[in-house]
Amino acid sequence: MKIFKSALTGIAFLALAALVAFFTLMPGLLEQQANKIAGDAGSEPDAVSLALHDTLVIADLHADTTLWSRSLLGHADRGHVDIPRMLEGNIALQMFTTVTKSPKGQNYDTNSAESPDVISLLALAQRWPVETRDSLTARALHQASRLEEAAQSSDSFMLVTSKGELNSLLAERARGTQIIGGLLGTEGSHALDGKLANIDTLYEAGFRMMSLQHFFDNKLGGSLHGLSNAGLTVFGEQAVDKMVAKGIMIDVSHSSEQVVLDVLARTTVPLIVSHTGLKGHCDSKRNISDETMHLVAERGGIIGIGFWDAAVCEESIDAIVGALRYGIDTFGLAHIALGSDWDGAITAPIDVANIARLTHGLVRAGFSKREIRAVMGENIVAFFQAHLPD
Repeated sequence: MKIFKSALTGIAFLALAALVAFFTLMPGLLEQQANKIAGDAGSEPDAVSLALHDTLVIADLHADTTLWSRSLLGHADRGHVDIPRMLEGNIALQMFTTVTKSPKGQNYDTNSAESPDVISLLALAQRWPVETRDSLTARALHQASRLEEAAQSSDSFMLVTSKGELNSLLAERARGTQIIGGLLGTEGSHALDGKLANIDTLYEAGFRMMSLQHFFDNKLGGSLHGLSNAGLTVFGEQAVDKMVAKGIMIDVSHSSEQVVLDVLARTTVPLIVSHTGLKGHCDSKRNISDETMHLVAERGGIIGIGFWDAAVCEESIDAIVGALRYGIDTFGLAHIALGSDWDGAITAPIDVANIARLTHGLVRAGFSKREIRAVMGENIVAFFQAHLPD
């Protein structure tokens, strides 16, 4: 009996140790595997490039940083984005997007909405609130709360939800204040839990951009990587109408081409493609056709160029520079911007602290100062000034 009790005690101890390891070690291990820095980061910026970089207003349309458990306040040893590294990189504005569901084995060809959801496991490992187990809206709100907490805890970071707040941020930076603005968006509107009323809920929580799809078809319509290739559903049309009425910017990254065409036909507002590559530059399944992208640009939309290989076909600064050059030449300077997808389970050649390497790459490639200022951030600022609520 004593041996039996000792064995039970040993098993219980091992189970407890395994549980502690799961909650303390697993989140970090998962992110180290997901968000890597590798590839050709280009050459070290010279004095000319650094001097120009220091004068830029730098903005990026897509980072999934709030998905991960590490604090935004400290300089992390993993991932791509946090406040200290954003300050080091001279970032002015960053759109943070909330990932609420992602299928196991996700790929750029076909994914089913019925596949096991990997965000559920990540949420459990990171000890998210109990309501996030069954509600994708709760998951989006939880990630939004992390951004709000960072804004409350740091004098160097503020949440931007209006034109007035954006202009205040830019005025502070013009006075030499080191401060960054963060905006909130969804990574797919399955985050609505199938309820139009949750558009109001997310808007009240500070969300100002909503993407329609992610890696799978949802209640709003088809994904670029789903099973149906369908356009907007009736619910999707209703959701788009309500987003437009609320003044929420619509992101069609990951949407099927038919969804993009349906949104363009249904509304007159300019669209965002927050993180993508360009088909004519990189013939990847991740990238929609140049023909459809022309329609987005002609409507006054903005296209964020991603930093990972499926978007630009290489893990290198030169590939990002090449995509930006192609975008300017093909769709017009005013429509091209940065959409890194940092912390989005990608491998990027640089993290946010080293974005001056991209500036240097643009200088070396012969971009004019006007072009560099536009794509590195001024185009995004102009778009937000035009389309954020008053």
